[in-house]
Amino acid sequence: MAEAALRPWTALDGAAVLGWSFVRRIARDARFTVPICIILICGSFAAAALLQMRMDRGRALAQAATFERARATDVARAAGATLDRYARLGAVFAASPQQYRSADFGSAEPAIRDIAVWGPDGAQEARFDAVAAPMRAPIFTGPRTSFPGGLAFHDGARTVAVLFAPLSLGGPRTALLPAREARGISAPVPGWPLAVETRVDEPSALADWTGALPLYLFVILGPALAGAWLAALFVGAFQRHARASRAIRALKSTRPIEARLMVRLANAERGAMEALRAKSEFIAHMSHELRTPLNAVIGFSEVIAEEFYGPCGHPKYSEYARDIGQAGRNLHAKIGDILEFANIEAGRYPLIEDAVDLSALAAQCLDEHQGRAFSRRISLSLAFGEPGLVRADAGAVRRILSNLLTNALAYTSEGGIVRADVHFEEGAGVLTLSDSGKGFTPGERQRAGKPFERFDRADTVTGAGLGLAIAMELARRMGGAMRLVGEGPGHGATMELRLPRL
Repeated sequence: MAEAALRPWTALDGAAVLGWSFVRRIARDARFTVPICIILICGSFAAAALLQMRMDRGRALAQAATFERARATDVARAAGATLDRYARLGAVFAASPQQYRSADFGSAEPAIRDIAVWGPDGAQEARFDAVAAPMRAPIFTGPRTSFPGGLAFHDGARTVAVLFAPLSLGGPRTALLPAREARGISAPVPGWPLAVETRVDEPSALADWTGALPLYLFVILGPALAGAWLAALFVGAFQRHARASRAIRALKSTRPIEARLMVRLANAERGAMEALRAKSEFIAHMSHELRTPLNAVIGFSEVIAEEFYGPCGHPKYSEYARDIGQAGRNLHAKIGDILEFANIEAGRYPLIEDAVDLSALAAQCLDEHQGRAFSRRISLSLAFGEPGLVRADAGAVRRILSNLLTNALAYTSEGGIVRADVHFEEGAGVLTLSDSGKGFTPGERQRAGKPFERFDRADTVTGAGLGLAIAMELARRMGGAMRLVGEGPGHGATMELRLPRL
């Protein structure tokens, strides 16, 4: 005891103390203890299920092997009886070959093809098929032997050989082999140096076991998923409690200036959330208020421009009225795009997904834009339209195609080409819209689809920069995708729309 008390402190003792301290700290932290316990519980369930699966599989194969062994014994017994019958018929023929030389001996046993008898000196004494080629006497040591398609035996001092059709054994997995070549599950043929070999049909033997695999998976995955869910709940609750405790301790230890800064930060965060909510409410309620005055401006400007109630007095008044109407329509379209994009972004754009014929819908949209394309001498066509259905909202797809066609026609010079193609791949319907315009630079392709991104070109009137953004957001909400592809400036642009295939 005195030596133990006076023993100096070593590095091993220090490591042990540090390890014990680390274990105690981990044990007190619910973020580690709860998942570890759940993992151990789920591991025990998984181990038990895997052991049971292995035992059941072995039991099924053992039962199938027992059945095959009994079947091989029955088949071997039947094969031995058949060979014995062939040997008896051969002995009958050998006893009086002259009696059966001209008779139809084969009617007694159709499977027998030929019988030959040799004397003690090896000379052939009789032959059932007299016109057949000569046979050599088989050499064997025991009383009986067998070879493919025949058997031979000693009948006193003579040797008799019987040729017969191959035996029909019980089952496709059964074979008749020499006894020395038999492997696996086999049974000897009584009285003959042969054996019947068979094998286990594993797919059939394991059919019931395979059918029970979903139950094993449920035993393994059920506790694992439930445990993971409970672990996430417990850990989340413990973390919230710990954060609250840390925040209270931090506030108690915080100086007044820092406390005031934290309060101001909390107020700023709350104000930002309220501003976001106010923006959503504004967009939801201002659609009608913004569009109604514009409709009045557009309508009255058309009345003045067309001089429905008499001449204006000066031609400039009609010209200004037409300009006012055109500006009002442009402003109305831009406000509509902004409100539509805000509704889509806020999740208030209703989508009713159904089976949509993508080729037919593309053809309809192209027909609607043929007038604008014809006025600018642009060739607009559906070059290839593979029939097929996609899962999408027909109105949203029509809106996407309309935006894409509007952009393609705007960026394509007079005399250009705009071409649409529809084909189907595994799991997706793909629509590509190509134009012969000026194309996009790599930097512009990266920014394409972002809100309010406009790509100005000479002799091209651009909108608010929301057409592609609306199209991409609608495609994403329907489970699809859209991207801009192309070779670069001067080579045109190609938009690719992918939607889930039915």
